[in-house]
Amino acid sequence: MSIKPKKLLFADDWFPITELTDLQPQLLVVVDTEEEFDWDAPFSRKSIGVKSIRRQSSLREIYRRFGVRPVYVVDYPVASQPAGYEPLRELLECDECVIGAHLQPWVNYPDEEEINEFNSYPGNLPPELERRKLEVLTDKITKNFGQRPVIYKAGRYGLGAETFHTLTDMGYQVDLSPVPYYNLLNRHGPDFGSIRSHPYWIGKVGGLLTVPLTRDFYGPLHPFAAPIDRFLEKPIVRSLKIRGLLSRARLLERSALTPEGVRVEEYTKLVEAMIARGHRIFSLTYHSPSLEPGHTPYVRTEADLALFISSIEEFLETFMNRFGGKPTDPLSLRKLLRKRTGAEV
Repeated sequence: MSIKPKKLLFADDWFPITELTDLQPQLLVVVDTEEEFDWDAPFSRKSIGVKSIRRQSSLREIYRRFGVRPVYVVDYPVASQPAGYEPLRELLECDECVIGAHLQPWVNYPDEEEINEFNSYPGNLPPELERRKLEVLTDKITKNFGQRPVIYKAGRYGLGAETFHTLTDMGYQVDLSPVPYYNLLNRHGPDFGSIRSHPYWIGKVGGLLTVPLTRDFYGPLHPFAAPIDRFLEKPIVRSLKIRGLLSRARLLERSALTPEGVRVEEYTKLVEAMIARGHRIFSLTYHSPSLEPGHTPYVRTEADLALFISSIEEFLETFMNRFGGKPTDPLSLRKLLRKRTGAEV
């Protein structure tokens, strides 16, 4: 199987993995497992409450029924406090989840940088400081979960010029950070405008695997989505609200596979369209505080929470039964893809 690299961003070769149509659709569930904080307030080192972690078990029976082992990418407040790591360690010991690392710089030691939006993206930090923060987090997860993490997701999707090199040096095997078609430059973050929703090998085939969040377009104009999206992102064009007109006309709609702010009918339609186009790897994501009302904009009441949980259950039923899909986890997926490329026999 021959894969040609592409220079997409940063300094590494990205090898797209696209020849997967013979596979069953595969689903990852990725939970950004973090402290509770006010999403509208400035970043603070003092916001380290983790009481919502106990509520992750509210999906336990649903995940058991569908054979899902979510990957909880945990940040420092979760990994360092018993109220954070003990509920997850119970799931881990029952082989009902996978644990990874989630670097949120403002709550992760060493606390040497100024707290601001630019430094909230770990990849914007000096590479040596980014590495030391990740080393602290990795060691804390190893101590309190009993295993060294090899799965990573950057806080705020904040990959940087040296992040992949650091991950490889530290023995990480899978990254879950990119967001397809997403340009964060105007907010001091990375530009993922050239990233698509399929997995990539980073640096070399069979090495570090990155699996982007599932975010894509559907509708009759999908073949022209990339140039249209670039055009619609121009400031003067955004003011004309053409994107909304295209969506309401169902000519070109953009969505993401998440129950946070997206109706289950919408992200189910997205996945159905992507499967028809040959996509086979999907990643459903949400934030752990959304499982307790009042912590995120998406779940404010118990009624919101009930709808949130039921939407995940409904999607899993559709994905596994109507779409013929199956659950996977980042390490199992990497092993499968390495076999297909001859990197693992």
